[in-house]
Order: sequence, then structure tokens, then C-alpha cells
Amino acid sequence: MKHTYLFEPAVWNVAGTFWRADGLELEAVGRTEIAHRLECWLLSGKLKVLSSPPVEFVHAYWIEPPGPQGGSVRWTFENDMFGKLEGRYTTIGPSIMSVYACDTSGYHGSEHLAQLDADNYRSTGLLLLKDRIMYSWQMMLKRGG
Repeated sequence: MKHTYLFEPAVWNVAGTFWRADGLELEAVGRTEIAHRLECWLLSGKLKVLSSPPVEFVHAYWIEPPGPQGGSVRWTFENDMFGKLEGRYTTIGPSIMSVYACDTSGYHGSEHLAQLDADNYRSTGLLLLKDRIMYSWQMMLKRGG
């Protein structure tokens, strides 16, 4: 099956579970939009963690379009909290894997996106600060308005 997430412009609705460093399990909802430009692909959106008070993560990734070999793309994301994260998405069969790090801040992590069908993926990942898990998550991504 051909990958649709990242590789096709679309809007994805996100819902699932977010765990803080202390293990507290929280509901999270969000929306991600993927746009393809000649010079780059853009992945942007928000994830709202329904804690008290709610916390909202805003993300905007700059992704290099794949070369002739396809399958693997580099990305960058920068903000005040995490610094400049640099990573790579790689397709492996029905999965998209991402590993990322920021040398200056010490943040690093990984994400696994499992394709369930053309319109649905399951995302599982974690963010670490040096050797401490800061956040982990399991989300369902559904393509559509």
C-alpha cells in the first residue's frame, strides 16, 4: 500500500492519549495539515492536551521533498522550548519512522506511524530530554476535513 500521510497533501484529525513525565494519562485532540510546495513540504497544526489547564502544542515542520530514491525525507522544526529539532522520516513497509534530536537543548525522540489504511494511521512516540522521558503518546490520525 502506498503511504498517504506526508506523501499527499491533506488535513488529518488527531485524537488519542498523551502521557506526561510523571505518568499522568491525558486525552489529546488536534489537527495537522500537510501542504506540498516545490521547495519544501509543510506540516503544521496544533495538538491540545486536555489537562487542567489545557496545554496546546503548535507545530510547523519544514520537510525536504524526497529525492529520486523516495522513501526518506529530512525535516526541521524550531521553537523556544525545544530548540531546533532535526529529524528524518523513513518509510519501512507499512510504517513511517521518525527520529529527531536537538544538539543544543538535549531533546530527542522518535515516532512510529503505522498505516492502517489510506485514511488512517496510528502514531506512537516519545520525547526525551537527555535520558528522561518528558512526554509519550499514542494517537489515531484520520484523513479528512
